[in-house]
Amino acid sequence: ELDAFPVADVSEHLQHEDAVVWIDLIDPDRFALDVVAEELSLHALALEDALTRHERPKVHRYREHLFVSAVHVRLVDTSGELTLTEVSAFVTPRALVTVHAPGFPIEDVVAGWDSSADLVEHGVAYLLHGLLDVVVDSHFDAVRALDEELDGLEDLLFADSPPPNLVQRRTFELRKSVVLLRRVVLPMREVVNTLLRRDLGIVPGPLVPYYQDVYDHVLRATEWTESLRDLVSTVLETHLTIQGNRLNSVMKKVTGWAAIIAVPTAVTGFYGQNVPYPGFGHALGFWTSTIAIVTLSALLYGVFRYRDWI
Repeated sequence: ELDAFPVADVSEHLQHEDAVVWIDLIDPDRFALDVVAEELSLHALALEDALTRHERPKVHRYREHLFVSAVHVRLVDTSGELTLTEVSAFVTPRALVTVHAPGFPIEDVVAGWDSSADLVEHGVAYLLHGLLDVVVDSHFDAVRALDEELDGLEDLLFADSPPPNLVQRRTFELRKSVVLLRRVVLPMREVVNTLLRRDLGIVPGPLVPYYQDVYDHVLRATEWTESLRDLVSTVLETHLTIQGNRLNSVMKKVTGWAAIIAVPTAVTGFYGQNVPYPGFGHALGFWTSTIAIVTLSALLYGVFRYRDWI
């Protein structure tokens, strides 16, 4: 059960041995953090990290507590861009302090806690697991959405007449999103692995399988992100190759037609010379040149079509 109370009363609640405190701060200022820090003896460097947006997950160990930073990810369907929301957590033996921007779905975290209320006896480790689970699930959802976007891009890549520059622009947008996602997904492996260390004593035995499940999701998201990065590069290279092939096809057709046009140009140029020639001054000369133009042009057209040059 979650009960609201003034932050200044935290120390009084923690006097009860079976009490677990969760403090959620939305975009706090330094004064609000100082109040919490005074109650829970939080380190000054950790407070600075909570107020600074660095967008890189990490975990730092201090004498009185742990500081955990993670990034929630959401993919904007219309643009393919990622929306990043950083969340920080101060982990003490019997209190959890979360600091985040308004865009972080803290209601999903609370819903996760409510759905597994039988684990509440494990205290802060149980609360921290719910927080990390929501963050890692957002990574997994973003990777899946990017994979679907790339599937659609592949279909567009081999379309007969794709919109101009759409494939290239979309490829660069997705590549930027994949690189940004990789930047926040890869460090989560170290974060969860550090929390699982026995010397920290953060995760009790009954919760180890739950944290290992989160770690497995982190590994899957990491591997998927790496494969997406390679796939984006492959799509871009394939797009450039297809453009080169289409350009070669166009050049073949243009060259073929230029060769055909060169025949009447050569014949009329020859007949335009200012000296007498067979049929000079007679209609026979005109019909001879005309028949030569049509015959040679038709012959070249047939040869080029046979070789698939035009």
